[in-house]
Amino acid sequence: MASGNHHLPHPDGLDPDSMDRPVFQATIRPHQSLSHDGFRIVMVLCCAVSLVTSLVCLRAGYWPVAGFFGLDMLALYVALKVSFRRGGSFEEVMISPVEVMLARVTHRGERREWRFNPLWTKLTKVEDDEYGMQTLTLVSRREFVVVARDASPPEREVIADGLTRALAQVKRGY
Repeated sequence: MASGNHHLPHPDGLDPDSMDRPVFQATIRPHQSLSHDGFRIVMVLCCAVSLVTSLVCLRAGYWPVAGFFGLDMLALYVALKVSFRRGGSFEEVMISPVEVMLARVTHRGERREWRFNPLWTKLTKVEDDEYGMQTLTLVSRREFVVVARDASPPEREVIADGLTRALAQVKRGY
């Protein structure tokens, strides 16, 4: 007859319900220094400067300059729009006692995932004395995946510290 006590400790000291709970979880987004309002302000100011300069050049007889200023404004607009669109991409990193999962989602919504055993996974770093942490890579067996590739070097260091602590904690549990 069952006693009704379902919360007995596991014989090995492990809680089966906690095996899937993340020890570390982060969403890494690319840094965007320009907001949508900032974009409008930059475009209005650049177009105003371009228009005034183009008018001065037109009066002086340098009419091709006006066309090139128009092309410059078009190129600036397209470059900033592409940058904003790519800013919608992100990476998700999750470490649990059972797995290390990295998911990369593009600005188009395409998702790619990598899953590793945390016991076989290590973190490698490429650091430069002048520029800080350049590359952060998850390595498991013969597979290498770069993490936080759109993050700045100081942000990569914070992410590396969290990943290192989480991997050590998971490995200590076994």
